Amino acid sequence: MVTIKDIAKLANVSHTTVSRALNGSPNIKPDTKKKILEIAARLNYTPNYTAKSLVLQKSYTIGLFFTSISEGTSASFFMDTVKGVNRTIGQEYSLFVRGIDDYRDFSAIHRKRFDGIVLMSQSEADHAFIHHVLQQNIPLVVLNREIKKGMAHNVLTDDKEGAYRAVSYLLENGHRRIAIIEGKKGFKSTQQRRDGYIQALLDYGVPVKKEFFAEGHYDMQSGYEAMKQLLTLPERPTAVFCSNDDMAIGAIHAIFRAGLSVPDDISIVGFDDVDFSQYTSPPLTTVRRSIEEISARGAEILLASIEHPSRDKETICVPSQLIIRNSVKRIKEQC
Repeated sequence: MVTIKDIAKLANVSHTTVSRALNGSPNIKPDTKKKILEIAARLNYTPNYTAKSLVLQKSYTIGLFFTSISEGTSASFFMDTVKGVNRTIGQEYSLFVRGIDDYRDFSAIHRKRFDGIVLMSQSEADHAFIHHVLQQNIPLVVLNREIKKGMAHNVLTDDKEGAYRAVSYLLENGHRRIAIIEGKKGFKSTQQRRDGYIQALLDYGVPVKKEFFAEGHYDMQSGYEAMKQLLTLPERPTAVFCSNDDMAIGAIHAIFRAGLSVPDDISIVGFDDVDFSQYTSPPLTTVRRSIEEISARGAEILLASIEHPSRDKETICVPSQLIIRNSVKRIKEQC
């Protein structure tokens, strides 16, 4: 196996210089760096990460944790999060993915095992995990949910504002009987989107009706069941705001199964703008907040904080956007 010392002999430099050149150090002269990289490529050099980790006391592992993978995390949400982090950390790091609820205690989560952690936080119940990670002095970026300023790096969107915009769009199109299919109980996003829905109704002077609240779990099946429940109401809604796109797809299916159509009979708006939402029939009007981009941004910040542990903690709010497609019909304004 080719080693750094072999490259150093051929380049007539120290092995420290080779190591710095291979790791992209700006302190190496460009000509020297070019020479070293050409020799490494010619010899098909590959880093020995086991030895490297022992020397540098690094694991070369990034942890990606969810509140739960099995409860309340849709397949599309999970996939987009993993894609965003994975494409950012590159080949130098391995990615370890788990749900916090898989652990009885957090003793297995320590600095020797993880160089850094990205947490896709969905619940305030994650505070114990966050506290443990910070106690272990592991660089941490929290996505999706606002945490105490200065506690850790934080990347999120304003879910309340996004939901407000979606429901306002329905109101502007004449709808007054607007229902909501909510996400999983206890998740911060569920509460924020509910708050945005309620605030839009209040601002337009529309009564908030208890019977128009249907519980979901952020998956298609729960969206389907919740929509079936709403269809049994004596005065059914003319529009439904679904707290994510997966539940919106389930709702659309329930409407079709009942012999009705979207948007002629019932308008539907989703949240997230996952990849398949533009391919539904009809294409789904939804709130875009790119989970993949949020996750990639979080991973970028994590890599920077691993290299510079003393950098100030930052909070980044990625704006959402209402994407108008064909699942909403303009109707004559109701009384």
